Amino acid sequence: MPIHKRKFNPEDDLGFGTQPVIKNQALIKHDGSINVRRRGLPLFNTADNYNKLITMSWVKFWLLVFSGYLIINTIFAFVYLAIGVQNLNGAEGINTYQHFWDAFFFSAQTISTVGYGHISPRGMAANSVAALESMMGLLAFALATGLLYGRFSRPTAKIVYSENILVAPYRENCKGLMFRLANLRRNTLIDLQIEIIFSYNEDVNGKLVRRFFQLELERKKVSILTLSWTVVHPLDENSPLKDITAEDLKKTEASFAVLLKAFDDTFSQTVHSRTSYQAEHIIWDAKFKPTFDRDEDGKIALDLSRIHEFIEINLPEPKTAV
Repeated sequence: MPIHKRKFNPEDDLGFGTQPVIKNQALIKHDGSINVRRRGLPLFNTADNYNKLITMSWVKFWLLVFSGYLIINTIFAFVYLAIGVQNLNGAEGINTYQHFWDAFFFSAQTISTVGYGHISPRGMAANSVAALESMMGLLAFALATGLLYGRFSRPTAKIVYSENILVAPYRENCKGLMFRLANLRRNTLIDLQIEIIFSYNEDVNGKLVRRFFQLELERKKVSILTLSWTVVHPLDENSPLKDITAEDLKKTEASFAVLLKAFDDTFSQTVHSRTSYQAEHIIWDAKFKPTFDRDEDGKIALDLSRIHEFIEINLPEPKTAV
């Protein structure tokens, strides 16, 4: 593999050690999640519940909330039916089906402490169950409200990265490995710092090991992210990837891990974002299309839908010095 050997820095290791990549399994997925499967955990592991509830998708979160709400009310409805529907004053159902819905909606009113007064409990058993349910409802709604607030208030970076990383023209008679990113939110990100960790499998005395090292960038820091940012690693004489080919990257199952750190001016906290690119994400001899132009008033207009767009070109061969 035509990689210019350089001294590896142990601090560049992403925490995966020297274990090689097998079957093109990315260490960090393109969405930024870590590609590690955990085993040996207890069957009912409660150590990660809060993190799961805070980080799961909104669709899963609302499905969990609504399904939990329906299940709890259904359970209490059967409890009221077991006690006897005659212990619910105002229940007007004339068959089992109608009795169930009378009990179900009474449970919904009780658990939310609404209590319209149309149906009310009678007797010690029904009143005791209603009191227990109202207490559980207060605790459950407080928990759901806290989770909802935590999901909204959790500082995160919403960064969109280009789907591909390009080998594109860079300055005069040179190429660069580059990708683009932009902020999906309207908030201000300042003091951005980025690094790219290149890793690949290397044969050392007949044994595959994973090598990591940090690539030098044209610019590692940006004071404020106002438009899109094209991150460039120059493929010059100092680059270990100067003569690399697509076959080399695929053969060694190479990848590029992108780690971004920024300060969120809205939350006054540091936020992080990450992604990765595999060999199949690299487009050779191409360049990005512009993502912004001017409107009729002369104001800069950034089009985030064009962050992934590029055109293929024919790059000239490097000129040799005479």
